[in-house]
Amino acid sequence: MNTETVVIIEDEIEINELITDQITQMGHRCVSFLDGKKALDFIQSPECNHANLFILDRMLPSINGLEICKFIRLYKNSESIPVLMLTALSTPEQIVEGLDAGADDYMTKPFDHTVLKARVRSLLRRRQIKEKSSENTSQLQIKELLVDLDQCKAWIGDHLLELTLSEYKILCCFMLSPGKVLTRNQLVEYIQDGPVHVTDRTIDTHIFGLRKKLGDYSSIIETIRGIGYRVIGHD
Repeated sequence: MNTETVVIIEDEIEINELITDQITQMGHRCVSFLDGKKALDFIQSPECNHANLFILDRMLPSINGLEICKFIRLYKNSESIPVLMLTALSTPEQIVEGLDAGADDYMTKPFDHTVLKARVRSLLRRRQIKEKSSENTSQLQIKELLVDLDQCKAWIGDHLLELTLSEYKILCCFMLSPGKVLTRNQLVEYIQDGPVHVTDRTIDTHIFGLRKKLGDYSSIIETIRGIGYRVIGHD
């Protein structure tokens, strides 16, 4: 098994040590912080270049987790590193805030150890898949579903899908982030084009149309109630 570096940013000492122990049992290296400011300093240091995953609490001293997550996504050296957000704030609105800030996944406290390990394995696996697929970014594929970004077309096997521009953009967004929960706000931003006004309800309508055209593959688009959607094909 490859040894990955997991950065844990959690101010409660007992939880920080618990997560560190669980990740270490998986065979990975841990770097942990109890303070948001020290974590930000690390993110901007050369040592962070070896990081493979962030586990990030929302409520932290100095700088809150939402701001740290936004910085991770804006900073070039960390923008592609997955973020698992841990939070005691569990309403759909609060979870959406975390995802909109750039988190790839979320867990609410208290959490199950086995679920934590499963989420970590999933995020690390997705990053490996993404790194391998980056060698050929013009084509995205899940089983027989293929999207060609150069041709702006999608197929299931030999069948060309007749998609609207918005449906095609949404499918591309999903395929570029397999397994990632995407909020309606994120999908709106992705397909927004000039003066065209897109709303949450419009997104749901496009998803409905896309699922219909995907036929047997419609089940790869999972609804996350009150939050958004994700494609589950790679897990």
